[in-house]
Amino acid sequence: AVKDQLYKLASASLCSNVPGQIMTSLMVNGPKPGDSSYKSHEEEKKAIFDSLKRRAQIATDGLNSIPGFECQVAQGAMYIFPKVSLPKGAIELAEQNGVAPDTLYAVSLLENTGICVVPASGFGQEKGRFGFRTTFLPSEEEMVRVVGAMRKHHEDFCARFA
Repeated sequence: AVKDQLYKLASASLCSNVPGQIMTSLMVNGPKPGDSSYKSHEEEKKAIFDSLKRRAQIATDGLNSIPGFECQVAQGAMYIFPKVSLPKGAIELAEQNGVAPDTLYAVSLLENTGICVVPASGFGQEKGRFGFRTTFLPSEEEMVRVVGAMRKHHEDFCARFA
């Protein structure tokens, strides 16, 4: 009985609260044609969607311009999964420390730039494929800065472990 109550308590924390549920309902059930806010809502929705497409392109093009990176264009999610070539020294150090090489890379990226990514090894990659998952949700201007910081980090990382 105690176990059931703990399970119920844990499950309840997975659900959004009532205000969150109301806001979600309003988001997915927007104004209808003829409503006073319909036109402005549709314009705003299009502007956000178009900006997301531009941010995805900025991130993908920017990462693909970094030597050693390969990245596919996002196909509907707000994530991209670049493949990253890592120097042999980094792979060896990661193995010596019992961590995945892309985890070593992700931690280095976080420590040196403040950019947080998720190592691809957590997603069941093919042996020898290294990379990470990241989002393109920052503003367009911020995406340009992020890509530049990733470029500098990768250059420094590769030089350090060459």
